[in-house]
Amino acid sequence: MTQEHSKVAYQVMWNRLISVVEEQAQALVRTAFSTSVREAGDLSAGVYDTHGNMLAQAVTGTPGHVNAMADAVAHFIRRVGRQNMFEGDVYITNDPWEGTGHLHDITMVTPSFHNGTLVGFFACTAHIVDIGGRGFGADAQSVYEEGLYIPIMKFADRGEVDETLVRIIRGNVREPDQLIGDIYALATSNEIGHRRLIDMMEEFALDHLDGIANFILENSRRATVEAIAALPQTSATGEMTMDGFDVPITLKVKISVEGDRIVTDFTGTSGLDKKGINCPLVYTKAYACYALKVAIAPEIPNNAASLAPFEITAPKNSIVNALHPAPVALRHIVGHFVPDAVYDAFDKIVPGLVPAEGAGCLCNFQVSLRPRSDAPVPADARRSEVLTFNSGGSGARPEHDGMNATAFPSGVMTMPIEATEHAGPVIIWRKELRPDSGGAGKTRGGLGQYMEVGAQEGHEFDIQAMFDRSQHPARGRRGGQNGAPTTIAQDDGSAMRVKGKQFVPHGRKVVMAFPGGAGYGDPLGRPKELVKRDLARGYISEETARTDYGLLEEDIAAVQLAVARGEQI
Repeated sequence: MTQEHSKVAYQVMWNRLISVVEEQAQALVRTAFSTSVREAGDLSAGVYDTHGNMLAQAVTGTPGHVNAMADAVAHFIRRVGRQNMFEGDVYITNDPWEGTGHLHDITMVTPSFHNGTLVGFFACTAHIVDIGGRGFGADAQSVYEEGLYIPIMKFADRGEVDETLVRIIRGNVREPDQLIGDIYALATSNEIGHRRLIDMMEEFALDHLDGIANFILENSRRATVEAIAALPQTSATGEMTMDGFDVPITLKVKISVEGDRIVTDFTGTSGLDKKGINCPLVYTKAYACYALKVAIAPEIPNNAASLAPFEITAPKNSIVNALHPAPVALRHIVGHFVPDAVYDAFDKIVPGLVPAEGAGCLCNFQVSLRPRSDAPVPADARRSEVLTFNSGGSGARPEHDGMNATAFPSGVMTMPIEATEHAGPVIIWRKELRPDSGGAGKTRGGLGQYMEVGAQEGHEFDIQAMFDRSQHPARGRRGGQNGAPTTIAQDDGSAMRVKGKQFVPHGRKVVMAFPGGAGYGDPLGRPKELVKRDLARGYISEETARTDYGLLEEDIAAVQLAVARGEQI
C-alpha cells in the first residue's frame, strides 16, 4: 500500500470510528431508563487507544461529559491496572474528580480485545436521576451528603456482574430499577461500540489501532496548532458575575495565546461555596476547552490531540477547581458559565467572533412527589422523582440571532412535556416562549421560556431549583442589550429562591420564567424587516419594537393588520 493510499485508508477509518461511537451513543439513548438520557441526550460516548487517549467522540452528547471523560480513561487504567484487565470486563465509577464532575454521572469503561490482545477502550457516561443522599441539588455542604460514591472498580469481571455492588446500589437510591437499568444500558452501548470496532478491524485487516491512532492524533494536533498560530499572539482578561447560592460568584479569566497553545488562567476567581455549586477542575477544563475550540477550530474532530493545546489552570479550592470533599452536585451551574467568562476575554483578542452572553446554565428542576400530608390521599398516590431539563435563550451571534430556548454551551435537549409527565404524577401547566426576553441588538438574543409546574390531585412535592441569572442577567456585547432575568414564585405570589429544595403544598403551582440571551450590536442597526418579523411572531412587544428598535407607528400598524389577515411577514 502506498503512503497516499495509506492516508486515504486512515481517513476512511477515522470517519468510521466517528460513526462507531455515534452508534454507541444512539444505542444508549434507545436503551436508557432515565429521561435525562432518552429525551435530553445528557450523555457521552467515545473510543480510546490503549494509552487512554480519546480517538473519537460521538456527535450526540455534551461537552461537559465528553471532554471530562477524555481524561477519565487514564484514571481507569491506573486504578484497575493493565494486568487486571480481561475480556468481558466492565468498569464503573461516579467519582467527581476522576469522572465527570459530580456523583450523578455514571461513567463506564470497557476494554476492547481483538484476537486476545487489548486494542483499546470504549467509554460512555450518562446522567442518572437519583444517586441517593440529599438528591440532585445544591443543599449539601460536602460531597458525602450528595449521594452514593462508587470508586473506580469492576462492574463485571470476565463477564460476571458483581451482584454485591448491584445490591449496594439498589439499597441506597430512590429509583433502583431506573438506575440499574441505566447501568446495563451503559455497559451494552460499550459492547455495541466494541462489536463495530472489531468489524472495522477485520475489514481493514488491522491487528491493532496504533497506526490509525497516530494518524488521528498527529493530524488533529497539527491542525489545532495551526489555528492557534494564526491568532494574535497576545493576552486579555475577562470576568463575569453570577448569582451563586447565597452570595454572588465572580469568574475571572486570563487568556494567553502562546504560539502552539492557549493558556486559560482562572486566578482571582471566587473561592469555594458552602453549597453544592462548586466545580472540579476536570469540568471547568471541559467547558473552557470547548469554548475556545468551537471559536477557532470547530471543524476539527474532538479527540485527545485537538484538546491538548488548550491548557487550563485555576487556584486550588477556587470555585472552578474544587477539591474533595467539596459539595459539587450542581457543578454544571458554574461550569456552564465558563464559556461566557472565557469569551469576555477572547472577544478582546479576536473581535467580532464570539456571541453575547446567553442563559448559561441549564434551567433544570427536579420534583420529588409524594402523597399529600394534610388530608386523606387517593389510593393511587405515589412517590416519584421527576427531573426535567429546560433552557433559556442563547446569546446573539455577530451575524445571527440567538437561539430560542436552546442550551448553550451544554447542547442538551429540552425534555418534552409528555415524557416528563410520563415519569411521575407531575403536571406541566404551561410551557411557552417568553416574549421580550431576548436582549435587543443588531442581532437579537434568543428567547427564554415560561413554565408552570404542579402535581396531580392528592400529591404535594418538593421542587429542587437549579437556576441562575436572577440578579445577573446575560450581558449584551458591543452595544447589545441584556437578556431578561430568571424569576420563580408560587402561583399565589409566594417568593421562591432560584436554588435549593423548597416545599410546595397540595394544589399549588410553581411559576417560572427562564432567562433570555443578550443582544449583539446596536439595536437601531437591526434591519426593520427583521423587527417586523419578530413583532408578527410575538417575539417582541409593540413597546419593544417602538422604544428599542425605533419602529415607526405606521410600521407597527401594518404588522398588526398583516397578522389579523393571516399574512406572512
